[in-house]
Amino acid sequence: MAALFRGSRRLLQKRKDNVDLSTVCRSMASKTAVGFIGLGNMGIPMALNLLKSGYPIIATDAFPESGKELQDHGAQILDTPAEVAEKADRIFTMLPSSPNVIEAYTGANGILKKIKKGTLLIDSSTIDPSVAKEMALASEKMGAVFMDAPVSGGVGAASLAQLTFMVGGLEEEFTAAKELLGCMGANVLYCGQVGAGQAAKICNNMLLAIGMIGTAETMNLGIRLGLDPQLLAQVLNMSSGRCWSSDRYNPAPGVMEGVPSANNYVGGFGTTLMAKDLGLAQIMATSTLTPIPLGSLAHQLYRTMCARGYANKDFSSVFQFLREEEGQ
Repeated sequence: MAALFRGSRRLLQKRKDNVDLSTVCRSMASKTAVGFIGLGNMGIPMALNLLKSGYPIIATDAFPESGKELQDHGAQILDTPAEVAEKADRIFTMLPSSPNVIEAYTGANGILKKIKKGTLLIDSSTIDPSVAKEMALASEKMGAVFMDAPVSGGVGAASLAQLTFMVGGLEEEFTAAKELLGCMGANVLYCGQVGAGQAAKICNNMLLAIGMIGTAETMNLGIRLGLDPQLLAQVLNMSSGRCWSSDRYNPAPGVMEGVPSANNYVGGFGTTLMAKDLGLAQIMATSTLTPIPLGSLAHQLYRTMCARGYANKDFSSVFQFLREEEGQ
């Protein structure tokens, strides 16, 4: 079915009349369910946006209670990835780490146990590029197509369908993937073959971690110097120090609404996930003999935070960590 859908879309693109092709293709696609595996802070809003775009959703998660919100909106919740693969020929996975992805695809109740030939598999987890390549090979042996499409933007962007997707895989399959990804994101970028999306995401998150630490240090210093944090943030965001961590996700409480720092660092992108991504960056840097002194320091700091009780807090809680360190 997936192969038929992609073929139909290519035929439609060759037509020269005035039909709105994206509307036609979306209408065709919406008749077929989309699978979604992994209903965490990011997976739920992503799946909800697919529902809003007219795609029936068949989903599962390791924690059954995670599916309640989606079920309330009309999604079908099943017990295992294998059951999802039986019913859907386009499947997303959004999972915490490489071992979770390996289990979801190749485990006893994994996707590949019940996969249908021609199925399009899109993994939006952030994992080791080598694992993405392994999953692609395993999927190819079963007659399926695997693409990696990690995301940037956080929970807020996921809720607003404003994510950025970095896609790796067969270029001829990119159009079919983009049709779905466009329902969840504002930017869908083709990065190269399988694993290239992961490489781009790991580089992005290393910079994000370094930037967040720098913003947290700067806000903390300014407050200790007697500056009002809102004023300092305004100065930064109108000056050369402006960055995403200062103007979109400020780590200092009381500066912005709707970000984790305004809610005791609950929700968002967990410290343990940032430490994991920095670990991947460290591995990639070592394998390519690339010096990353700031990336290595960021990795050390986030690992320390995990050991000090910050593992489940948003990664912007580095501000709180630095403040608490002052008193020791």
